[in-house]
Amino acid sequence: MHNACNFMHADLHNSTRQSAILRILRTAPVRKQDELVRRLRDEGHEVTQSSISRDLRDLGVLKAGGRYLAPDDTNRSLDDFGTLRQFVRGVATAGSALTVLRTTIGAAQSVAAAIDKAAWPEVVGTISGDDTIFIATDTAAAQTALVARLRDLFRL
Repeated sequence: MHNACNFMHADLHNSTRQSAILRILRTAPVRKQDELVRRLRDEGHEVTQSSISRDLRDLGVLKAGGRYLAPDDTNRSLDDFGTLRQFVRGVATAGSALTVLRTTIGAAQSVAAAIDKAAWPEVVGTISGDDTIFIATDTAAAQTALVARLRDLFRL
């Protein structure tokens, strides 16, 4: 019984902290995790860098344009490739099945998430780093279609 109470208390604490994170992200731009840690501590939350990282991942928070975006803000951005256009710098092919999309620093994950969410038939999958996205296709024809789509969407 004691362990169940501790678990429920920890779960309530996480929920309260996560609600505070979303509120903070929606009311003011947050560019770094340590800034979010400071704001949460100022409000009386007990947080660490690792707990914030887990919370951001669990909440589906993404980083684009040098700031963290709450899930509903992210969904609006990810549904509108025009919003993401400003972060995309170039496209190139590497072989017949790999396309490389270059972004501004810190934007690759958000752009890759938008591509994944779009579920384009020519895309097998994406891998993103900080400013580079690898997009796999299963055929050269699919790659050609993908490159044309990316050039059109991002005006490259």
